[in-house]
Amino acid sequence: MSHRTYHDPDEFRDVDVVYLTRGLAEWLLEMAAEEEPEQFAVALEVTPAGEFDADLGLAEGTPVFTHFYHPDAGKSVTAVFGMDFSTPMGMTKGRFVSHPRGNLSVTLRDDLHAVVLVAIPPWELASLAAFDRAGRKKTIELVDAEPPDEPLP
Repeated sequence: MSHRTYHDPDEFRDVDVVYLTRGLAEWLLEMAAEEEPEQFAVALEVTPAGEFDADLGLAEGTPVFTHFYHPDAGKSVTAVFGMDFSTPMGMTKGRFVSHPRGNLSVTLRDDLHAVVLVAIPPWELASLAAFDRAGRKKTIELVDAEPPDEPLP
């Protein structure tokens, strides 16, 4: 099983803790800093904890945010057809969005997913928060492990 076939629609319904790899968190903050003063947003996907090579100390099916879909992929097709063809429809569990003006909460302008990660300046781990689609804040726990290698399609 890979993160692209993980389809439990209720996996974040009653979750109080959102797990993501430290590498992904650091990359998201770095990209947000590079894009400032513009907003940066990217779709996020999970890998079940049981698929990592290392024991994460989590139940096998626990979703861990590990991957992103680059926002520039498919941009020319999107421009022509007005639809986002770069991100698999209904396949992403989360979204990262930066708020360069410092609003550490989910706003009506954010594209809501099961989990929305929001970051504000100064683009540090302490400036990163997780919310569910109703805007309720969740605890973030970073995982110090690399996601499993995946074969190219």
